[in-house]
Amino acid sequence: MAKKKKTEPLMGDALIKKVKELGNLSKEEKARACGYYTVTKNGVERVNMMKFLNALIDAEGIELDSKVNGNGRGGRSASYRISVQSNGNLLIGSAYTKQMGLQPGDEFEITLGRKHIHLKQIDEESLEAS
Repeated sequence: MAKKKKTEPLMGDALIKKVKELGNLSKEEKARACGYYTVTKNGVERVNMMKFLNALIDAEGIELDSKVNGNGRGGRSASYRISVQSNGNLLIGSAYTKQMGLQPGDEFEITLGRKHIHLKQIDEESLEAS
């Protein structure tokens, strides 16, 4: 049996173009045609689907990995839910205040409803008018 010459896997625009040309084939056939396979010692071709799909995602410019925030540390993402602490306080975390661009000393007017609390930021113009 003659060995197939291994081709270099396609990447970038060439990969996208080839996948579009092979529109009617299965994912595995597309991956094989684009060079995303290996040949085992026994001569069996194995398709590298993860490498193929990752290369396709990269070629499309889709960013799946989250960006690290400014201080270089990861952390929990904002869930937009808080609960009352054991001392009765409500704590709004820094993720929310940073997202709104709030600074220490910014003031809010609290309005209580039947099942809600509204926080309305008091701007400096309304403070000067009072």
